[in-house]
Amino acid sequence: MKALLVPFAFAVAMVPYAVHAEGKLKVDEAIEINAPADAVWSKINNFGDLGAWHPAVKTTEIVAGKNNEKGAVRLLTLQDNGTIKEELEAYSSKQQSYSYRIIEGVLPVTDYHSTIIVKPLNATSSKVTWSGKFDGKDSTQKASDDALTAITNVYKGGLSNLKKITEIK
Repeated sequence: MKALLVPFAFAVAMVPYAVHAEGKLKVDEAIEINAPADAVWSKINNFGDLGAWHPAVKTTEIVAGKNNEKGAVRLLTLQDNGTIKEELEAYSSKQQSYSYRIIEGVLPVTDYHSTIIVKPLNATSSKVTWSGKFDGKDSTQKASDDALTAITNVYKGGLSNLKKITEIK
């Protein structure tokens, strides 16, 4: 029995390292909105205007490519004047979703890829899910914690405001 416990204890001890070594942190945030999916999608479908619904964004400018087409690059200027440059990786009006990656910016993340999608719950309500996978700026636990906190706050702030501005009658 003791011979079995030693490999098991070693394997359990290695789990946190294996997850960290894998390098991918993940955040999934979702919100239900009392509005049809098409109405919600119409608020967020413009890759070239994140500031239309995210309160942290002062301006958005397409600096390369064509808006809402794969390869388009947007430059976000935040309320504190920090900047983030993002590239559109996929866009589907039919599926009411788009995916993008951060090229460079002030957020404490690297290798960041994200998807936002709108799904109908019924004729008068929908669910928006914003998910991302990324690494912290370095391999420390503090960097991972900072990255998770920052992205969670970004998603929650955006989704909360989206609900607020979409449900206004």
